Amino acid sequence: MQTFDSDGVTIAYIDVPAVGGTGDPVLLIHGFASNHAVNWVNTLWVRTLSQAGYRVIALDNRGHGESEKLYDPAAYSSEAMAGDALRLLDHLGIARADIMGYSMGARITAFLALDHAERVRSALFGGLGMHLVEGRGLPGGIAEALEAPPGTPAPNPTAQAFRTFAEQTRSDLRALAACMRGSRQTLSRAEIAQIEVPALVTVGTLDTVAGSAAGLAALMPNARALELPDRDHSTAVGAKAHRDGVLAFLAARP
Repeated sequence: MQTFDSDGVTIAYIDVPAVGGTGDPVLLIHGFASNHAVNWVNTLWVRTLSQAGYRVIALDNRGHGESEKLYDPAAYSSEAMAGDALRLLDHLGIARADIMGYSMGARITAFLALDHAERVRSALFGGLGMHLVEGRGLPGGIAEALEAPPGTPAPNPTAQAFRTFAEQTRSDLRALAACMRGSRQTLSRAEIAQIEVPALVTVGTLDTVAGSAAGLAALMPNARALELPDRDHSTAVGAKAHRDGVLAFLAARP
């Protein structure tokens, strides 16, 4: 991986050239407690997009993967993490890119599309629907479960699942707890309506975390929804139907 300085924070990223095609850049932003490899490489996204002719850039969000770990929740606002993505584009000399995020990464994508529309060719929101507005989805106790000593029972199954996933990815649990506390910002319906770039909202039909894809897409003037049958929050990201839908969207957007 390569690294760069994002306003004092070291951010790790990959930059994979296109195999033929136009080489249009696509920036991938992963979800909470994940990293670029788990979210995008292992699920075949990087290979799929590069072989379809796109230049693929994927970062490890601050506090995740090989990027710098911070322990103040204020360092993990959606605006701060969107700033990392924007500065990565600057670092690579990319004026405008298709931005695709999953779950927390989709939230970051929304803040980018709202505040820096001139840099966003299209916005792809995976694993996040109306809960971007309504602020529901995940139960409490996740940060506390991440900080608890090993073997401590989690307050609910979702918190336990995040603890187990974070341990499997060898994550810094204290940094993730700070991120969970600092990154849950919502956007209003009026703010969502200001996102005018072409957008795709993709959510599995069994996803209890994201909220309605159709509901979120209906708030934006140039968005549509894609539902993935029989997929939940963890299995939707790597679904072939997800990759096929995104490739079709990218091929059709201006």
